[in-house]
Amino acid sequence: MDEKSLEMLEFHRVKEIIAGFTSFPASQKLALGLPCSNDYSRISLLLGQSTEARKLLTNEGEFSTGDVVDSREEVRMAARGRILEPLVLVSIGQTMAAVRRLRSKLSQMADEFPLLWDVARHIVPLNQLEKDISRCLTPDGEVLDSASPHLATTRQRLRTTRQQLHKRLEAIIRSARGRRIVQEPIITEREGRYVIPIKMDSRREIRGIVHDVSNTGATAFIEPWTTIEAGNELRQLVVEEQHEIERILQELSARAGAYEDEICNNIALAAEVDLVLAKARYARQAQATEATPVLFSDGNRPKGVETGILRLVKASHPLLGEKAIPLSVEMGRDFSILVITGPNTGGKTVALKTIGLLSLMTQAGLPIPASEESCMPVFDSVFVDIGDEQSIEQTLSTFSWHMGNIIRIIGQATGHSLVLLDELGTSTDPAQGSALAQAILQHFLSSGTIAVATTHYSDLKAFAHATPGLQNASLDFDPDTLAPTYHLTVGIPGGSNALATAARLGLPADIIEDARGVLAQGTQELETLLVDLTRQKEQAEDQRRELEKARHEVERQNTELESRLQRLQTEERTVIQEARDRVVREVATLQQEIRRAASQLRKARARETLEEGRRVLATVREQLKDEKWQPRVADDTGEELVSRISPGDTVWLKEANVPATVLSISAKNRQLEVQAGFTRIKLGIDGVARVTIPTGGDRGQPAPAIITGRSRSVPTELHLRGKRAEEVEWLLNGYIDDASLAGLHEVRIVHGSGTGALRNIVRELLPYHPLVKSFRPGGRGEGGNGVTIVQL
Repeated sequence: MDEKSLEMLEFHRVKEIIAGFTSFPASQKLALGLPCSNDYSRISLLLGQSTEARKLLTNEGEFSTGDVVDSREEVRMAARGRILEPLVLVSIGQTMAAVRRLRSKLSQMADEFPLLWDVARHIVPLNQLEKDISRCLTPDGEVLDSASPHLATTRQRLRTTRQQLHKRLEAIIRSARGRRIVQEPIITEREGRYVIPIKMDSRREIRGIVHDVSNTGATAFIEPWTTIEAGNELRQLVVEEQHEIERILQELSARAGAYEDEICNNIALAAEVDLVLAKARYARQAQATEATPVLFSDGNRPKGVETGILRLVKASHPLLGEKAIPLSVEMGRDFSILVITGPNTGGKTVALKTIGLLSLMTQAGLPIPASEESCMPVFDSVFVDIGDEQSIEQTLSTFSWHMGNIIRIIGQATGHSLVLLDELGTSTDPAQGSALAQAILQHFLSSGTIAVATTHYSDLKAFAHATPGLQNASLDFDPDTLAPTYHLTVGIPGGSNALATAARLGLPADIIEDARGVLAQGTQELETLLVDLTRQKEQAEDQRRELEKARHEVERQNTELESRLQRLQTEERTVIQEARDRVVREVATLQQEIRRAASQLRKARARETLEEGRRVLATVREQLKDEKWQPRVADDTGEELVSRISPGDTVWLKEANVPATVLSISAKNRQLEVQAGFTRIKLGIDGVARVTIPTGGDRGQPAPAIITGRSRSVPTELHLRGKRAEEVEWLLNGYIDDASLAGLHEVRIVHGSGTGALRNIVRELLPYHPLVKSFRPGGRGEGGNGVTIVQL
């Protein structure tokens, strides 16, 4: 195509509009680079794809290519050994999932949309790569424990070491000395080392390394000597974790790079499908359809295809939107050259550009804002002479510029070209300009070129009327106000109406009258004749509309009669169906009664079983109250217990009804510190009883048995992903109770990211659980926001 003509017709703006309907950069780039083809088969294929896409969006309005990301450049870098960032790998995995789903959807509709399927069928699913990425990385780019056994082990050791380190630091903070020297009872981090804030004047009372000092100088952040070894181990594990993560990312990047050709091809195919969908989205907004492409008569055309016919029905300029006035025109059958005349500012140039631009859109495979009866020849090129590009530097006048452009067009145009000439022969002597215009149009007529020219020359109107193969057309005006209507009428020349236009634009009336007096009598009569013809044409159009209205009324009445007949038939079928439905409902009611009776029988049996279970439970409870099931304890007074109990003895906690081991005794405060299981408790002497230990001859006999629950292994993680919302509360409460009894200090609640519903429920419940000390989102390497770390 002639690049200068493409620029004059502003085809680049059409491509920008189409690009605005694409979903990702790769398809946007395709839209901005849309070429105009002159290959009939290629154009037919592109228009067929667009037709299928319009139908697809009609059936499924939200159909799209999905979350495709143009990662081709990153994949090429990975193929050359570069380690990709986690989020880039995630986008590659998501893209492969999106193109796989796209292929699957179109494969299910292959019979209905064969042209779209013919594009998508070449997409290569990379299921294993997709699974590997999703197994190793979260959607946020965090590396999962499941990425490798070594990473899972390292992170478990990391959590254990961190937990032990926290316990040691907490012990220091809670000690008597710690309470005196710490600035604030918290554990913080400096340069990757866990430290505690110590008052500056007390920093020499604890041995350790000072990692930082507060801005005020009042606090030193010290890592105690006793935790340095654990801190070193923690740092080593962090480095080990980071090395393993890098190894995993390198491995995933290498796998992605190994599929460079497949990934790049898949993205290119997805972009091609998205471009077709963008055409359909544009068509839906602009009410556009695909014109039928036609060949010229000397081509190898398919049977039944028209030759060389340009037909536009209710066609609008694609850049004017709702302001555009539709036009209809047909060329190539009775005539090949159209001469358009009409008033200034009446829309002649817009009509010219509409014909040229819609021709280019068709040959680019785009739907055009016109009726579906439209058809366009496949031109080898489109040539345009529009505007005024005179150059002072090149000493070119307006006439010289136009002539230079027309000379270039005459030299390159063929019988299969489209030529559009605006204001042919102007900017020079009217007589000579008119003669040149007639000769130029005669040349294009002889070569069989389809051409459209606009003019104000009356001689050119007469030439078009008298010459076979040429036809006049006019942009109409209101015969009463002489204002333009922008409606194109083929077969009648139009008047320039220069005087009326000048008056409408504000030229003084006396000047208009003077000009009217200067006009030749014949010119005034011609203008009057054109006005009369326009008025008669409008009257004929009114009569045609009345006849059309009467025809529609008859068709409406026929349709109404047919509708009434169908309604009666439908009512008849409805009565029969209601009778059948009534029988079915009665049968269904009987079946419900049968099921209800069976349910009542089952409930009666269940009540009997429940009563029996209650009786057995009551019997067992009575037996457990027997003396032989109770531990023997001494009924000592508080003073006697203080003198007789020593650290290491076993006592019985009266309120909890469990045994405990004495750790320390405070006779002054009459308090004991005891340990029951993993729990340490301080309580008064009156709250315990000493378990009697047999002496003397009874030492050979065992002490009274104290029955305790068997400890069981409780995992450090609770997985809630996939659980329903109503299950979360009792699962979470039960797990925290078990973890506390098992002596765990820190646990992980794995709820995933997803929509955030499970995460919100967990974090709403945790603050109200009495065993929860604190909680926080997971950090890097801990699962991110898909995990909540709970301190018990």
